[in-house]
Amino acid sequence: MAAKRGATFRRRELGKELRKLRDKRGETLQEVARALGFSHSKLARVEIGENDLPRVSDLHGLIDHLAPDLPKEDLETLLQLHRESLSKEPWTPYKAYMPSKMPTYRGLEQDATVMRAWQPAFVFGLFQTEGYARALYQIAKPVDETTTEYVEQNVRLRLERKELITREENPLKLRVIMDETAVRRMVGGPEVMLAQYKEIAELGELDNVTIQVLPHEVVTYRSENNFILLDFSETLAPVVQADMWNTISVTDERLEVQRNVRRFDAMRDSALPPARTAAFLQQLAREWA
Repeated sequence: MAAKRGATFRRRELGKELRKLRDKRGETLQEVARALGFSHSKLARVEIGENDLPRVSDLHGLIDHLAPDLPKEDLETLLQLHRESLSKEPWTPYKAYMPSKMPTYRGLEQDATVMRAWQPAFVFGLFQTEGYARALYQIAKPVDETTTEYVEQNVRLRLERKELITREENPLKLRVIMDETAVRRMVGGPEVMLAQYKEIAELGELDNVTIQVLPHEVVTYRSENNFILLDFSETLAPVVQADMWNTISVTDERLEVQRNVRRFDAMRDSALPPARTAAFLQQLAREWA
């Protein structure tokens, strides 16, 4: 039996299948949208899995236009994907507090089997303690003009996301590289940093978690922007999520994924071996103490 997947994963699958049907028919997004009375942007978001199709009649209209002779078995598969794409995600209550594109990424993140991440500026999100995460949001609060509710909701969401790597069944396989700046930068004060180092060291002992630090002294390639690569065990292509000047992007475009794989591999090969991470953090802890 196929693994139960979240709504975002199923939307992505459904969009991919609809794109295949459109390509086979040889029509552009504009031509299909015009024929069905959809907006071009709506159909584009459906194909990349960012939007769902709330009405099953819209799906039937698409299929009737793109593939009127679609075999019954294939039609049932698309209808099943559509039903599953409409279910609510566990993080839905937080959606109002997420930046654009983050809901799509969060939905994919929970169904990934492998995650590779690079973080040059701050401790990686899934490793952050409550004190560290709250300090980050509080520092930004007056500048970004956010509310206390925004801070608390984002801290809660960040802590809940740790379940991805600590859950007993099929925990996410995670490999993270952090620049020395990310773990050396003072956030919240020495006590917060000491607790954060302890948390990183403990998470690094999990069989499914590998953590490396890229020291300042190493002359090597370093990506200016943080990014995350997600791999899936089933039908979806790998996805890259990147933060570029506070703008989140999510794409499965092959060249972009490959480019970030090369970036990750270059930094992984230059970073300290995972076995030295705990000792590096202990040295930093002594400096703070």
